[in-house]
Amino acid sequence: MLDLVRVFTQVVESGSFSKAGHALHMAPSSVARNIDNLEKQLRVTLFKRSTRQLLLTEEGQYFLVGASKLMEDADQLIRSMDKTNDVPSGTLRISVFESFGNLCINPILPDFLKRYPNVTVDIELDDRMVDMNAENIDLGIRIGRPADSSLNARMLMPNHTILCASPSYLERCGTPTTPEEVSQHNCLLLSRDRKRNYWHFSNKKQHKKVAVKGNLYSRGGSPLMSAALGGTGLLLLSSWMVSDSIKDGELQKVLPDWTASPHEHAGIEIYAVYRGGKYPKPQLRAFIDYLVDHIAAQ
Repeated sequence: MLDLVRVFTQVVESGSFSKAGHALHMAPSSVARNIDNLEKQLRVTLFKRSTRQLLLTEEGQYFLVGASKLMEDADQLIRSMDKTNDVPSGTLRISVFESFGNLCINPILPDFLKRYPNVTVDIELDDRMVDMNAENIDLGIRIGRPADSSLNARMLMPNHTILCASPSYLERCGTPTTPEEVSQHNCLLLSRDRKRNYWHFSNKKQHKKVAVKGNLYSRGGSPLMSAALGGTGLLLLSSWMVSDSIKDGELQKVLPDWTASPHEHAGIEIYAVYRGGKYPKPQLRAFIDYLVDHIAAQ
């Protein structure tokens, strides 16, 4: 209806269908059809048509007053939305699993908030799988693409894993030289809801599936990381979590010629997952862009 009203006001301003069509980049016949459709919806005749001139009927004059106000309000609303879209503001609710939040998200929040002072961030660090719709979460950070097809996803980074242990543990218990030997060690494990744990190893054309067990389980990586640094056992965690400790010598790579993963298919990435349609709200769009830039730089 709004498009039809816009054609109507342009016809009145231009004085003819052909001139209105030129202004609207439409064929005069299309302009005429739009006016016909508008008159059908309103059930009135808006114009007195003749070969010489185009005049408004009494109903058309009445409609013009409201139509002009309507188009003015619509244009003002569109301009205000454009302004809103240029300035991110409002609350942004984020859910991120604990270890990634502490290591990768929390350190960049101060600079983001300085850059966008009108945005308020409400962040939740939790290793449970949050229902984003039920809990009104704008952005979730997840390992693996979400199964919920109603959610949008943007890949942040690959999630490579590294098998490692502290020098003290390896000195005390020995260093595995084959994947099979890993099963004889105390392994620090991510909880699998009481399912048996397997680690998967690949080396060129070789693939090994090794059953592992240990004395510490956790939904999050931080307790496992602390235990590994304390010499408790073998650790298989994401490179973004262990790489600094490996550089510092606090942890050592184990079986460096093998790719190790807790999943059978190792190509799992970390995604920013968000609700909404094609045009996310400005503060969400700003944070996702900021996140992608800074995660890529790490």
